[in-house]
Amino acid sequence: MMKETTSSEVFLRPRFTIDLDENHEKVIEKFKNELKENSFPFRFSDGHIIIDVPKKEEHFWSPQLNLEIEKSEDNKGVLKGLFGPKPQVWTLFMFIHFVVGISFLIFSVMLYVNWSLDEGFIFPLMMVIFLPLLWILLYFLGRIGKSTGHKQMNDLHELMISIIEK
Repeated sequence: MMKETTSSEVFLRPRFTIDLDENHEKVIEKFKNELKENSFPFRFSDGHIIIDVPKKEEHFWSPQLNLEIEKSEDNKGVLKGLFGPKPQVWTLFMFIHFVVGISFLIFSVMLYVNWSLDEGFIFPLMMVIFLPLLWILLYFLGRIGKSTGHKQMNDLHELMISIIEK
């Protein structure tokens, strides 16, 4: 019997671990054979499998399932999975977060300097207030994206479970 452990729902990129009852090499072979017969596009490299949503169902928020199958101490397998957006979407979000974070630091310094010199500090103050609100908006956009792709995440999860249980 396999045991699945998941991370908290707070994360935008849910992770899980499944202790397998079979040898990790057998599980890798099962995935190779089953995914070739399926409509889900996939990439495979040294125990690492990336499963995408079929092209006809794909949209901006479509998830991707990254699986890593490792050998455990008792010669069985451990499957580690991560649901997340396509790398392009994730990179865009991280870039925007980076720009917002750096901008917040810059405007905080500008606010402090202008306030210390008794110069106009309204614009830096507005930006120091606005940028955290933008961060919160980005977080909720990510949550909306996650919920938009939730059905596809379930489809990918069911596919993975069906392959493991065969």
